[in-house]
Amino acid sequence: MHASLPAPLPVPAARPEAALGDFIARHRRLFVLTGAGISTGSGIPDYRDADGGWKRVPPITFQAFTGNDLTRRRYWARSLAGWGPFAAARPNAAHHALAMLQRLGRVSRLLTQNVDGLHQRAGSTGVIDLHGRLDQVACLGCGLRLPREGFQRQLLERNPGWDAHLATVAPDGDADLEGVDFAGFDVPDCPACGGRLKPDVVFFVESVPRARVEEATAALHASDAMLVVGSSLMVWSGFRFARMAAEAGIPVAILNRGRTRADDLAMLKLEADCVQVLPGLAGSG
Repeated sequence: MHASLPAPLPVPAARPEAALGDFIARHRRLFVLTGAGISTGSGIPDYRDADGGWKRVPPITFQAFTGNDLTRRRYWARSLAGWGPFAAARPNAAHHALAMLQRLGRVSRLLTQNVDGLHQRAGSTGVIDLHGRLDQVACLGCGLRLPREGFQRQLLERNPGWDAHLATVAPDGDADLEGVDFAGFDVPDCPACGGRLKPDVVFFVESVPRARVEEATAALHASDAMLVVGSSLMVWSGFRFARMAAEAGIPVAILNRGRTRADDLAMLKLEADCVQVLPGLAGSG
């Protein structure tokens, strides 16, 4: 199935990042896919450990959010507590390195599984937000989209004192609130149609919009290599692009701390901290 792929590159023991630098130098149009591992250096926790397993309870599903009113209240209460640290996160050196590579004409397209918008803040353009953006809220009834900052103010106005709850920051703007009764938490409805509001992100096991997948697929096939940064690719929505690349004979390199679902598809795998490695590669690219 992958007969057209080049043989794996040896990774030098003394300077393992040199092999990745060579990969980037030899492929002028990189399709880059990033995951949670690129944003941990900005203070945003990730979901999975080095073996690709869950560090915590899996994130909420679309069915749970829409099918149970108490679950929906619980989600927004935890999100109210977690939004502040999430919104305050800033791009780190790895985000800036990829933006620099794009300015140098080395990145054909950047696809991210993250919902934090940090690539755009770092200066990357044309980013495909595979799973949406947490800084927007969408109505499930009429499709109206609202800025999260305004919705956050409404949540605080309707639920005074909730921001004083002690919470542990969790991935994707969530927070762990223990021993709290969520039944009285008041969630605003859509100001246009009265429908239920949801963060404008793809929930766990929810389908990615087809147009978004098609745009990313076209960008992949217009590139001459794929670089995966900070993703275990355990979720199908991201893994499918590595599989597409392998099937098309497009070489894949992976920079990630720990195992990924696509390790056997890659011609190069480097287990390292992308925040430490990418800036040097962008500077020499």
